[in-house]
Amino acid sequence: MPKDILDERLTSIDKAGGANLKCERASLAGAVSQRACVFCGARVVLNPIVDAFHLVHGPIGCASYTWDIRGSLSAGSELYRQSFCTDLREKDVIFGGVDKLRAGIKEIATIYKPPAIFIYATCVVGVIGDDVEAVAREAEAAYGLRVIVIKAPGFAGHKAQGYRLAGDALSKLLGPKKPERKIRGINILGDYNLAGEMWIVKDYFREIGLPVVASFTGDSTCADLLKAPAAALNVVQCAGSMTYFAKRLEEDFGIPWIKASFFGLEDTARALKETVDLLGGPEERRRAGALIERESKKATAAIAPYLPGLAGKKAAIFVGGGFKAISLIRQFKALGLSTVLVGTQTGQKEEYEVMASLVDPGTVILDDANPSELEAFMREKGADVLVGGVKERPLAYKLGVAFCDHNHERQSPLAGFVGVENFAKEINLTVNSPVWGHVRAAAGAFNRP
Repeated sequence: MPKDILDERLTSIDKAGGANLKCERASLAGAVSQRACVFCGARVVLNPIVDAFHLVHGPIGCASYTWDIRGSLSAGSELYRQSFCTDLREKDVIFGGVDKLRAGIKEIATIYKPPAIFIYATCVVGVIGDDVEAVAREAEAAYGLRVIVIKAPGFAGHKAQGYRLAGDALSKLLGPKKPERKIRGINILGDYNLAGEMWIVKDYFREIGLPVVASFTGDSTCADLLKAPAAALNVVQCAGSMTYFAKRLEEDFGIPWIKASFFGLEDTARALKETVDLLGGPEERRRAGALIERESKKATAAIAPYLPGLAGKKAAIFVGGGFKAISLIRQFKALGLSTVLVGTQTGQKEEYEVMASLVDPGTVILDDANPSELEAFMREKGADVLVGGVKERPLAYKLGVAFCDHNHERQSPLAGFVGVENFAKEINLTVNSPVWGHVRAAAGAFNRP
């Protein structure tokens, strides 16, 4: 890659400088970016709405790519765990796929009778020009349910554009109707109930005495989401996927919003305190203080046994959004690890500036990295563990580097105070596993002439 292009995409920062990355740009052609497509971004936000029907209008590969892509848990319907598709083929590309779409909607409305259908129009539909919105209007009139189209051809941008489309779809679902009364409670935006994390956070606010009116979109139903305009505050957990929608809610319903993170001891305590300071009275503040003190002591005691084995280790981070990366830097610092590489798929300039203020001199900060870049800098910086998602896992394993999944497929909750212990336990197990020495030794033997 030419040096001038590479210099735009990464920076090695020091305390006196700061990150100067150019964000939210199209990925470099041919670079095999780690970013996902527009369709993926839209579906991962909307798919956890458990009683809606998610219909992919496109080839079967699109539905397969995103099938069960988030390990979101549900207390009710499991319909969202399945993947439904019109399965467009060569004949449909030539003659159009609207007949298949009409037939699919009819079958859904007749058999499943969902409150809403989300139709995802993917790349092929963007090329052949099916009038999906006309079909949706026909279906709404015929079956009396909401049919919302998300025009999400992958070539239209990257994952962040899909987040915006998902926000537009949620705004259509809510409609323009103003609530009759306000509730002194919150909406949580950008928590997808991975490994049950939304339930943990809801329990905290239940103990404090502030109700969670709606959650976007982990373990949510359409009826739950329609209550959202009555909330007094939006708490945005995943800034990358939900900041745009939070701004829409503020414009449409006058609901203010704050960014918050429930990852790590420091950020979880701060998120609870800031929320209660904005909405709570003296009693809610007292309860929040007691909860934070009690759970912080338990978490601190729980991670203490792991600290000697983690001291001095080096961590690499590559996740979806910048706000999560910031929390992870703080978590690693609390565990005694230094962050030597940090990058995201959809981070913002101000988030990279915060990262720069938290890490040590010489730390590499990357935006929209490709696997070759990640490999080169992990080797150069001597990372002992990589925190990422499913696409980064094989890279870590091939390099003989420990790995922690902090994305869709995690099995243990990593949010809240209980997540502090789970994260420390998982990092300790993977970093100090003897298998990595054997992997590196085998790789060295294989590469010798």
